[in-house]
Amino acid sequence: MTQALAVVLAAGKGTRMKSDLPKVLHRLAGAPMLAHVLGAAVSAGVTRAALVIGPGMDAVGEAGLSIVPEAQVFVQANQMGTADAVKSAAPAYEAAGGPVLVLYGDTPLLRAETLKAVLGELEAGADLVVIGFEAADPTGYGRLLFDDKSRLAGIREEKDATPAERALTLCNSGIMAFRSGKTLVGLIARIGNDNAKGEYYLTDAVGLAYQDGLQTRVVLSNGEEVLGVNSRSELAVAEALVQRRLRAAAMEQGATLVAPETVFFSYDTVVGRDVLIEPNVIFGLGVTIEDGATVKGFCHFEQSRVGANVTIGPFARLRPGADLAPGSHVGNFVEIKNSHIAEGAKVNHLTYIGDATVGAKANVGAGTITCNYDGFAKHKTQIGAGAFIGSNSSLVAPVKIGDGAYIGSGSVISKDVPDDALALSRAKQEERDGWAAKVRERRNRDKSK
Repeated sequence: MTQALAVVLAAGKGTRMKSDLPKVLHRLAGAPMLAHVLGAAVSAGVTRAALVIGPGMDAVGEAGLSIVPEAQVFVQANQMGTADAVKSAAPAYEAAGGPVLVLYGDTPLLRAETLKAVLGELEAGADLVVIGFEAADPTGYGRLLFDDKSRLAGIREEKDATPAERALTLCNSGIMAFRSGKTLVGLIARIGNDNAKGEYYLTDAVGLAYQDGLQTRVVLSNGEEVLGVNSRSELAVAEALVQRRLRAAAMEQGATLVAPETVFFSYDTVVGRDVLIEPNVIFGLGVTIEDGATVKGFCHFEQSRVGANVTIGPFARLRPGADLAPGSHVGNFVEIKNSHIAEGAKVNHLTYIGDATVGAKANVGAGTITCNYDGFAKHKTQIGAGAFIGSNSSLVAPVKIGDGAYIGSGSVISKDVPDDALALSRAKQEERDGWAAKVRERRNRDKSK
């Protein structure tokens, strides 16, 4: 089939969101809604995109270009309905010989498989295809109308529908596709605004196509997939649905989620086979969990990698740049940022590792911190292979701990330590015999007065 074009309508400001952020830039699973829509289109084989935005919505245009750099951006100046919005992008599709899909930036759950089905109908001879769905409560949706031969004859918006038409439950998702730019141009030029809102409805193209004897068809979807997000509560519903998909995909690919409903993924989280994820784990953007890793409960990750067969948590936090090599171990209440933990190394508990490298099979004791910031700049800590860092130590960067070196517990280390050396920097211990008994005797005597 000739290359397909997606015209994505994203002009609505979303006043019900109560936000300064344009509606389509609100995020689901870490990505703007617009990114989900464009991603589905690209995955379905769409090669060109046109984005229709409203006046003053440059941020939406910039976001679209960051996702599809070759996209064209058009401004709908007056916002007089969906047909008016599509007209705004006419330069992108007028000469298009292939299919033109009209999508919406606030329907982020649309699947590539459904769009492929739409393109398949066009390839099979349809001139216009509508995605429809059965609604338990059709209130507010346009209804799909059929003739006595079950051919799609039109779409009626609820405000213009008769009581009998309002009783119908097969509804319009708003998503449509046309055989070519020429087909769309010919239909949209004849759409008027003789309706209750005085707007130009793209849905009127269906009735016009039917009158012209063109083939009009419906691809069925479900209400979840074509959910339009117009409020914070609907955004929460969409988030729950996309998380359900991501959890199912992780388990389908071989991961075990002990309590799936408590695990939250980002759209780009990569989870390998035989990974075990315990309850209450959050994956921010840019996280990879490799095969055989165990993630214990209450961990939080972002822009980090957990290598194969690593055990991490509970209550561990990986910040951007954290990289755990295969077979390493990170325990409870450990925070790691911009650091590499080498194979077999252990950072077991109550520790902060920032801007550091921890060598193979090194052991970092409880309460250790790398003091990486001097108030002006970040500095690097290097811990050699097989080194042992005693509990409650502070490593003041920049500093290098040699291979096999031993740091005594409670030390503050600010100078490099050679390989296999012992470094201590705590005060000398002092004992005073009988001191405690004398103090107790004096205090008890004072109380009795």
